[in-house]
Amino acid sequence: MIKIEDYPLTRVPQDKRVSFLSVAIVHMGMLTALDQFMLGAVLGNSMTLGDAFSAIFIGSLIFGVVTYGLGLAGMREGISGSLLARWCGFGRLGSVLIGVVVAVSLLGWFGIQNAIFAKSLDFALGNRLGFGLAAGLSGTLLTILVAFGFKALRIAARIAVPMFIMLVAFISVTALSGHNLQEIIQLAPPGEPLTISAGITIVVGGAIVASLMTPDLTRYSKNGKHVLGVTIFTIVAGEFVVNGLAILIAKTLGTADVVTIMSQAAGGAGLLVVVFSTLRVNDLNLYSSSLGIVNAVEGITGKRLKYTYTTLAIGILGTTLSVLGILDRFVDFLTVLGVVFPPIIGIMLVDYYLLRSHRKVLDDSRRAGQLPDQTPTIGWAAIVASIIGGVVGLVTEWGVPTINSLLAASLLYWAFKLAFSRAQKPAATL
Repeated sequence: MIKIEDYPLTRVPQDKRVSFLSVAIVHMGMLTALDQFMLGAVLGNSMTLGDAFSAIFIGSLIFGVVTYGLGLAGMREGISGSLLARWCGFGRLGSVLIGVVVAVSLLGWFGIQNAIFAKSLDFALGNRLGFGLAAGLSGTLLTILVAFGFKALRIAARIAVPMFIMLVAFISVTALSGHNLQEIIQLAPPGEPLTISAGITIVVGGAIVASLMTPDLTRYSKNGKHVLGVTIFTIVAGEFVVNGLAILIAKTLGTADVVTIMSQAAGGAGLLVVVFSTLRVNDLNLYSSSLGIVNAVEGITGKRLKYTYTTLAIGILGTTLSVLGILDRFVDFLTVLGVVFPPIIGIMLVDYYLLRSHRKVLDDSRRAGQLPDQTPTIGWAAIVASIIGGVVGLVTEWGVPTINSLLAASLLYWAFKLAFSRAQKPAATL
C-alpha cells in the first residue's frame, strides 16, 4: 500500500517497493476526477471535435514525456519530487519555493472545485441561497472538516471515484445514444473559440501538477517499465477516456457547465456525485496546500506553523476565490499552470539527465541507501530560468505557450550552467 507521507526525507527501500497496479491506480486517480471532466467539457464546447482531440493528443504527449522522465528519476532514486528538486538544480530553498508554487496552485483548485460544489448546492435548492452564500457555506464546511480532522465525510468521499466513473459511463450512454459520430463532428462549438495552441496549453495545465507529483508515487515502483506503464495508463484513462467522453457530451448537450450537464443527464443523482467528487478532491487540495505552506515556512524560517490555523487561513482564501468568481477564469487558470510548471520540470530533467550536476553524489549515496551528505542551498540559475521561462510562455503570441515556456527555461538553464562552469575553471587553476 502506498502512503505518500511515508519516507518523507529518506529513500524508499527496495523491499518496500510495490506492484505496478498499486502505483498505477493511485496515479490514475489524479486524472480521473471532476476537474478533468470540466477540462474536456471546455474543449468540447469551444473547439471542433478534430481540434479538441488534437489538443489532447499533443498535450498528452508533452505530459507523457515529462512525467515519464520525472517518474523514472523518482523510481531510480527512491525519493519524492520535492527532495529530487534539491539535487536537480533548485537546491534546498529552491525546492521549498517549488512547494509554495504547488501549494498556491492547489489553493486555486480548491476555489474552483468549491465553486462547482456551491453551484450544485444552489441548483439543488432551487437557487434560493444564491451562489455567493452557497460558496461561503460549502467552503467553510470543508475547511472545518479538514482543519479539525473530521473523518466521517472523508470516508464517504472515498466512494466518489467509482461513483464518478459510473456516472460518466451512464451520462455517456444516455447523452450520446441516438447520435452518430458524423453528426457530432458536424456540430459547431457554441462556446468562445479556443485555438489548438491554447487547447494544448490548458490540457497540459490540467495535468502538470500531477506530473510534478509523480516521483512521490513512482519512488515505490520496482523498475522503469512500471513507470512507463503507469504513465500510459494514466494518460489513456484520464486524457482520452474522461476528457474524450466529456468532449463528446459537451458538444452533444451544447454546454461546458458541469452542473448543467450532470443535472440534465442524471438529475439529483448527478448533482450528488458532483458534491461527493468535489468533496473528495478538495479534501486533498486543502490538506496538501496547508502541508506545503507549513513545510515551506519551516524550511525558510525554521518556525513551524500550526497546521489547524494554516488550514483555516488557506480555506478562507480559497473560499474567497470561489465567491470572487475564479470558476469563470478556469481557462485562464489552466493557462497559467500550463506555463508556470513546465519550466520547473524541464530544468529538473535537464539537470538530472543531461548536465548530471549531482548524479555522482546521488549514485554514491543511493548505494549506501542514504541521501547525499551535502545539499545545495539554493539554485539561482534554476529559479531565474524558470521565472523567465514562465514569462516567455505568458507573453509570446506565437507557437504553443506551454512548449515555449518549457524550451525557454530548459535552454536558458543549460546556458547559465555552462557559463558558470566556464567562469569557474580559470579560478580553479589559480
